[in-house]
Amino acid sequence: MPLRLPDRLPAIEILKRENIFVMANSRAHAQDIRPLRIVVLNLMPIKITTETDLIRLLSNTPLQIDVCFMKLKSHTSKNTPIEHMMMFYRDFESLRQEKFDGMIITGAPVEMLDYEQVGYWQEITEIFTWARTHVTSTLYICWAAQAGLYYHYGVPKYTLQKKMFGIFPQRTLQPQLPIFRGFDDWFMMPQSRHSEVRYEDLAFHPELSLIADSPESGVSIVMARGGREFYITGHLEYAPNTLDNEYQRDRGQRSDVDMPVNYYRNDNPQEGPKVTWRAHANLFYSNWINYYVYQETPYDINQIR
Repeated sequence: MPLRLPDRLPAIEILKRENIFVMANSRAHAQDIRPLRIVVLNLMPIKITTETDLIRLLSNTPLQIDVCFMKLKSHTSKNTPIEHMMMFYRDFESLRQEKFDGMIITGAPVEMLDYEQVGYWQEITEIFTWARTHVTSTLYICWAAQAGLYYHYGVPKYTLQKKMFGIFPQRTLQPQLPIFRGFDDWFMMPQSRHSEVRYEDLAFHPELSLIADSPESGVSIVMARGGREFYITGHLEYAPNTLDNEYQRDRGQRSDVDMPVNYYRNDNPQEGPKVTWRAHANLFYSNWINYYVYQETPYDINQIR
């Protein structure tokens, strides 16, 4: 089954060329099926790239999914055309009364700031609170994971001397969980962050379950509320060339960014990336949609609590 996407969204043509089945709303309305409603709060600067990355993963399921994009009223994107934002994104205020089966909150390039210094902190914390009563299951990614753990549980973040940058092996600590169904004991995950959360702070909160970690990159995935919240410190959604784009952008500009580890073939940027995380990325998102969204959400979406 396809994803339902807004007509003329740029990701549609990109993904069709990858032989991924997507469907514009104009066609999908003719089908008498209750699709899952997934809302994406996209905080990344280059929004079209992030849209495409997430839609690529959400498409790997037999369920029909209706994707909606949310934006912040208190923040204006500088790297995405305003026409794109006006056509495909809705303010939180216009979505406040609606309910969703799933939600994805992306990372953001603000991790060097204290949370309260972030210009949209008040609005995003309202969204964090709203999601608990209006969404069946929410994925918090990278900075959003750190911010969500801080807001909901008081878990602090710590600045790193060097950027955690590359592809790192992760171990599944609770392999019996449905989110890891079909996983190997170890899987790879891209990391791209200047800060971290630490084990000792999570230990103060028995309501938080550390379900994956790495000897090299530390805390990886934290689950809360029986799977209604997942906090993911890395970027399973990243396309093969994303870390390369970030490296070329920062190379020679920042002293705290080294070449991404375990990423380039033979550690040579000229040879391109060695892709080692995409299979588990697809499996993770498929498991999330099936076991924590589809199997848990009520048929009457208004019954979500």
